[in-house]
Amino acid sequence: MTPQGYKLIEEEIKNLKKSRPIKIKALQEARSLGDLSENSEYTEAKKELRHLESRLRYLDKQLKYAEIITPNDDKKVDLGKKVKLRFEDDETSDTYEIVGRLEADLEAGKISFDSPLGVAIMKKEAGSCVTVEAPAGSYEVTIEEVL
Repeated sequence: MTPQGYKLIEEEIKNLKKSRPIKIKALQEARSLGDLSENSEYTEAKKELRHLESRLRYLDKQLKYAEIITPNDDKKVDLGKKVKLRFEDDETSDTYEIVGRLEADLEAGKISFDSPLGVAIMKKEAGSCVTVEAPAGSYEVTIEEVL
């Protein structure tokens, strides 16, 4: 995981912890409405609180077992680095940042190191042409630049 990804998870945990008292209060108010077997507000509030608690446990585990990677200065594609790629099938170029699984966001230009594209380009240098084995078929990309 990149240092930025770690900070994003810390921020999400902080925000979830801020909203916990609000969820607990909503549950208490819904409980005070009476018969719990027919109380949809209570059921929904309980579900939301369980979801929040589950998300907090998941994120805490992610941080507990995370390995923060700082990119080195070699010229190879690695976690935390940006890479400019040319897709040979349609001759287009795009720049992506190589990130951990939780940080991946294709629209933001962040691809996971263990995605089919990430696996194909990891540890390669600029000028390398690689074949990406994706579920929809294989394609070739050329690494134009490692930033």
